[in-house]
Amino acid sequence: MRLVAKPGIPFILAGLIATAIAGFLNGWLVVAFGVLTCFVFWFFRDPERPIPTGAGLIVAPADGKIVQIREEQEERFLHGRAIRISIFLNIFDVHVNRIPCAGKIREMVYHPGKFLAANLDKASSENERQAILIETPTGQRVVVIQIAGLIARRIVSWIRPGDSVKTGDRFGMIRFGSRVDTFLPIGTKLCVQLGDRVKGGETIIGEVSR
Repeated sequence: MRLVAKPGIPFILAGLIATAIAGFLNGWLVVAFGVLTCFVFWFFRDPERPIPTGAGLIVAPADGKIVQIREEQEERFLHGRAIRISIFLNIFDVHVNRIPCAGKIREMVYHPGKFLAANLDKASSENERQAILIETPTGQRVVVIQIAGLIARRIVSWIRPGDSVKTGDRFGMIRFGSRVDTFLPIGTKLCVQLGDRVKGGETIIGEVSR
């Protein structure tokens, strides 16, 4: 059972050390560093999730609030129309990202960029981001894009092109506030609405035809 994501361990250890040192210096510093360490531990938490099973199910790749659902052109991988679902993660959400559907990682592309507030629509095209193309066993193609936000300064991924993945697998995270876009095939049956709160790896956001 995981308590925290591995990228958070150095931050948590640094906070514990700083808190211990503060104990020899000032009582208020102990409180300040202790609170900060607790926040860092909470931010990097990595809870287990019940992963839905079923043919064609697409789960949320991240925790957060759905801030955009619309049909648009996806030129990076799909070269055609797709349904974009955007999830905004605030600093209190779980930031470990999950694979939305089983398949194989076909391509990954990193784009340097700005650090605009992740809840802005233009963050999808202007912010630092990493795009991932997943091909399902039935040939459907799904795109997931990790997008850095105003505070987030590093995108972390634990997968590579060619990897086989299962629905709900952990594949990375974005540190300290972010956004994740998912592009689904036209005709996907959507199971969420604008404004819904979702849980990565657990909430079903759509169902594609086989």
